[in-house]
Amino acid sequence: MEIKDFLNKGDVFAARAGVQLTEVNEGYARAEMVVTEAHLNAGGVCQGGAIFTLADLAIAAVLNVHGTLTYGLQNNIVFLHSAKLGDRLIAEAVETYNHHKIPYAEVEVRNQRNELISVFTGIAYRTRENVCEPVGGAAKADADSNTSATKA
Repeated sequence: MEIKDFLNKGDVFAARAGVQLTEVNEGYARAEMVVTEAHLNAGGVCQGGAIFTLADLAIAAVLNVHGTLTYGLQNNIVFLHSAKLGDRLIAEAVETYNHHKIPYAEVEVRNQRNELISVFTGIAYRTRENVCEPVGGAAKADADSNTSATKA
């Protein structure tokens, strides 16, 4: 099973929030959601937790693309612009540092007008449990990364 399908089906919370992975490649993942009334806070804009969930699914995909189960250790989010009812939010995650145990990634969340809504960063813990097939050349990159990390 590919990581995109594994997370789209297995992350029930994100699915119920209307968040879906639309693209996953080695070192890159994209998730999307449309802001509905269910996402609005008392101020009439998208609740921060909904944006966090969107970014979290994107970062989960990019960090699990290697096929090895990876859990978030710490995530930080900065909200720069409000998202409004009807906005299509796009989270693009990039794996910045592929470490064999503690990888790091960054996510930008933008709306359909390409306005930067939030910036999200995270580090994670990579287990030894395989959950899916690696995407692209991720398996070779992991082997190279593990070899160079062992020598360091």
